[in-house]
Amino acid sequence: MGGAPTVRVGVLGGTFDPIHIGHLIAAEEVRCELALDTVLFAPAGQPPHKDPTTLAPVFHRVRMVELAIASNAFFALSRVDLERPGRSYTVETLRLLRGQLGTGAEIFFIIGMDSLAELASWRDPLGVISLCRLAVVNRPPYPQVDLSTMERALPGISKRVDMVRIPGIYVASSDIQARVARGLTIRYQVPEPVERYILDHGLYRPPLDGVSGQVGDGASG
Repeated sequence: MGGAPTVRVGVLGGTFDPIHIGHLIAAEEVRCELALDTVLFAPAGQPPHKDPTTLAPVFHRVRMVELAIASNAFFALSRVDLERPGRSYTVETLRLLRGQLGTGAEIFFIIGMDSLAELASWRDPLGVISLCRLAVVNRPPYPQVDLSTMERALPGISKRVDMVRIPGIYVASSDIQARVARGLTIRYQVPEPVERYILDHGLYRPPLDGVSGQVGDGASG
């Protein structure tokens, strides 16, 4: 006989190019609000919605995640999307995590309100909500999603969502990349070790004479 889940695990997936304080705030707020035992940060190896040639090499993105979460004992790195071929679709990530964590874990997949609004367009969205609960955080300027409207496309979605309000801080990885490229400060938008790593490795700098500004960028992604 199966009993109630004994471990509550949050999962925050993403390109993390780079990881920033918005990611960390969302993960910590969800952890506390939903009484999670741990939050796994799962960098995407090949995000289906991104051009791989525009991404920082995966080893840089992983290292920045490691640096960002090192001070929080409740946070951990998951390589579930890095140790398999192909694109990183959420439903496949969740299936692999379910296999790793077992039936004794309840999984809370952390997404923003903007992602919830697009859920019906994901690969196998019904499979996604069968494998986890969705911990949905507000993300300005996106409005609250009407779950009753989503029910028509995704029956049962209303019962699989936990809304978590977090401080309304807007930080985007694309903005951080643009600021670095323009020589602007990113202090306080990313953890200090991540800021140092970006600057030390020349990430997100414009190419010089056709040479990438990303150190070690022999093959993107």
